[in-house]
Amino acid sequence: MACRWSTKRFFKLLISHASQLGNHPHGYTTCAWGVNVPFQAKGLQSSIPFALPIIRGYNVAVSSSDQMDLIKQLRERTSAPIKDVKSALVGCNWDIDAAQKDLRKRGVVLASKKSSRTAADGLLAVAEADNRAVVIELNCETDFVARNDVFQYLASTLARTALSPASPVQEIKEFFQFGSEYLENMKIDLNHPKLSGESTVQSAITEVAAMVGENVKLRRGIAFSTFSHGVVCSYLHSCPQPGLGRIAGMLTIEADDGNVSLEALRKLGSSLAMHIVAAKPLFLSREQVSIEVIEAERDILKSQAEASGKSQIAMEKMVEGRLRKYFEEVVLLEQKFVMNDTINVKSLLDELSKEVDSPVKIGKFVRMEVGEGISRNEHCDAQDAAARSA
Repeated sequence: MACRWSTKRFFKLLISHASQLGNHPHGYTTCAWGVNVPFQAKGLQSSIPFALPIIRGYNVAVSSSDQMDLIKQLRERTSAPIKDVKSALVGCNWDIDAAQKDLRKRGVVLASKKSSRTAADGLLAVAEADNRAVVIELNCETDFVARNDVFQYLASTLARTALSPASPVQEIKEFFQFGSEYLENMKIDLNHPKLSGESTVQSAITEVAAMVGENVKLRRGIAFSTFSHGVVCSYLHSCPQPGLGRIAGMLTIEADDGNVSLEALRKLGSSLAMHIVAAKPLFLSREQVSIEVIEAERDILKSQAEASGKSQIAMEKMVEGRLRKYFEEVVLLEQKFVMNDTINVKSLLDELSKEVDSPVKIGKFVRMEVGEGISRNEHCDAQDAAARSA
């Protein structure tokens, strides 16, 4: 009788616990008791351990239509893959807030696994204020993610953060190239419905990487400023929205006279920024081209001239002529202006100097393109793409 009574108590306990699971307001629930529950039969010398089994309860209180709605809502909130969204909701008993938190937690791990993959796509973002400007490059793996609104929002916010007074980049004068380490510990406010609000730069990048399912990296940035009487001008090519693009041209243009209209400088500067994107200059002036670069180019041109079989004097003239052509191709001031090839950039500055009655010059310039200099392993990238689509 004692044994039967103990057994009845045991099954009542199971039924009671199962009924509690059945009344749970959300999907699947699993519970495991990790202890052995002893019961003692009459006449036995010791208790007999009895392990309670795993109990699963399922409640259909969340209807199929509600489940689809929750999946859709969480997908919109996070942009995570549908498979991961559904898994998180089921694991959190269809609690959408808990599932979103779970996705973010798991995302840190997923993002770290992706960090070794090549990220050669992405966007450049420009932020400007007064006589200062910053351009940053935020990389991802595919053009598809570069078109994602969360990725684009992050790129724009990173540029504004780098330009803010709290940024260590602002302590640098005139022209400064910086890496992600200058910003990664800065506070950043992400005012976006799919992101988590205030965070650090590095945490925000990790969160977006988990959300879009690709490696996301802040690769580099350049800060511009002018302490003379002048302006910073920029131009972006292939713009999905203002302040974002795939190629950027940026320069400072300055006048000696502090009374010169900044609008006149800005008008020419904007055209020259577009010229920089199209013409790809490497140097500002001929004086900035190093002796090593000139001699290396001269050797190439000499070898080409020797193959012509002409006289020594003719070959020397040929080399000098082609060297002048080389300068016209790579030196900004000597390049033909893309909007009017009858005049070069130096002549444009001379014309403006006469117009405003003060010498006008270009201080610094830069041309940036997404992914330039990144070595890609096409075979590995193809394998990664196939794995992600599987």
